[in-house]
Amino acid sequence: MPRLLDLLTESWQSGEALARALGVSRAAVSKEARRLLAEGYPVEVSRRGYRILPGTPLPHLFRPPGRLGRPYRYLGRVGSTQDVLRAWAEEGAPEGALVLAEGQERGRGRRGRSWESCPGASLTFSLLLRPHLPLPSLSLLPLLAGLALREAVGVGGLKWPNDLLTEDGRKLAGVLLEAKAEGEEVSYALLGVGVNVAWAPEGAAFLGEFVPLSRREVLEGFLLRLEALLPLLQTPEALLERYRKASCTLSRRVRVRTGKGVVEGLAEEVLPDGSLLVGGVRVEAGEVELLPLLE
Repeated sequence: MPRLLDLLTESWQSGEALARALGVSRAAVSKEARRLLAEGYPVEVSRRGYRILPGTPLPHLFRPPGRLGRPYRYLGRVGSTQDVLRAWAEEGAPEGALVLAEGQERGRGRRGRSWESCPGASLTFSLLLRPHLPLPSLSLLPLLAGLALREAVGVGGLKWPNDLLTEDGRKLAGVLLEAKAEGEEVSYALLGVGVNVAWAPEGAAFLGEFVPLSRREVLEGFLLRLEALLPLLQTPEALLERYRKASCTLSRRVRVRTGKGVVEGLAEEVLPDGSLLVGGVRVEAGEVELLPLLE
């Protein structure tokens, strides 16, 4: 039996028509719509009837452009899309499996930071990859994901390793990589992506300030670019050549906070293993702060 969510489109439908299709009363349709709203789904209700917020990647409206994004689970509020996808991966989900949620109670970014999102305005999802990579190559995957996002939306620059920033330094999006290894090879990788599409927390920016892209368009564009770029993991120099052109970190003075202390200096180069060379010091992982340019 279909659910209300399965019948909603971007066009208004009357409560009477939906009730008839579901075999329930109009009051039951109204009650179910309120329940979906409480769970974070961007259902719109007016005198004209019911619809889903335009641009929402509902399963029956979402068209994955390639092999990534299949199978797909669209959810309301969850703890974390990473946690949901990890459990699915352990059950044997194939490469390309996608989990998208309208809200996260425990959304997280890099280095344990929380990630804020807004149902209907943010894009928060996790993608499963089974890349058959040796462990040393895993560090290139976040760079590749950041590059795919930058090429998909066409705005901003990449702060090493994969934050997408506006020209004035406000954050548009971020990528979190978590992986499971078996021996010397990557068993699977979880790419968690958060994009401010039509809303941003204080101090950040959203794509709608620059380009008229819907959440569904951003998602489909990212999956298409990521699939096209994945072969570059086998040719790191070709990947880094494209990454350098999109970087807003290189040739800038930076301060990098690492587990071993703070490194400050000129960001000179991204090395073949994905690490950053700062003032002659190789930095594998850390939080980058772009410093003001010298006069």
